[in-house]
Amino acid sequence: MANTFSSIYLHFVFSTENRLPLIPRDHESRIWNYIGGILSNHNMTGIEIGGVEDHLHALVRGLPRFSPSQIAETMKTDSSKWIKREFDGPRLFAWQDGYSVFSVSRSQIDRVSEYIRNQRTIHQSMTFEQEYRELLDLHEIPYNEKYLFG
Repeated sequence: MANTFSSIYLHFVFSTENRLPLIPRDHESRIWNYIGGILSNHNMTGIEIGGVEDHLHALVRGLPRFSPSQIAETMKTDSSKWIKREFDGPRLFAWQDGYSVFSVSRSQIDRVSEYIRNQRTIHQSMTFEQEYRELLDLHEIPYNEKYLFG
């Protein structure tokens, strides 16, 4: 085959360091848009990016030349540097070391996008820790509670 064709959709979740509320609500849209730009600069698409004060969800159309860990690292490193430069308050801003990534079927793009857009509503009745466990369980990812939020 002369060309490479792919359909790679990934749902990333990662929190701020120690799940501290380091993303002020009035900065969220600029941060989410900036991360979309980071992805765009690498010829990927941030289909939906959102979250709340202590974590982010990003639905990304990836490329086969980038592993999920490379995509996560790029989003986290580039956005962290920009946040520290752009905003006065979060000089000590950092994302957590790890992340989760879930594959998404093309047929579920709208559903996952809506889920990301509704983060503020979801977190009126559920903590990040509860949400995270539910996502891991939904995708049948085994975890040891002892190391889940360390």
